[in-house]
Amino acid sequence: MRLDKYLKITRLIKRRTIANEACDAGRISVNGKVVKASYQVKIDDVIEIQLGAKPLKVKVTQIAEHVTKDTAADNYIVIE
Repeated sequence: MRLDKYLKITRLIKRRTIANEACDAGRISVNGKVVKASYQVKIDDVIEIQLGAKPLKVKVTQIAEHVTKDTAADNYIVIE
């Protein structure tokens, strides 16, 4: 699954266009490398999001095409 779609589905970022713009601006990195929105997310990837005052670091635990609001947080673990 594309990184921008994963960020939107898991509700880490509210809209896919905002996720896409954040990737283009270099604010999202995976495993320590700045990546584009087209990056294919894999299980055990560590995603760092530099939006706002506090950076967010999460580890991907599963990838699902469709999730509900209640199960969205089951797709990742917050590291920092």
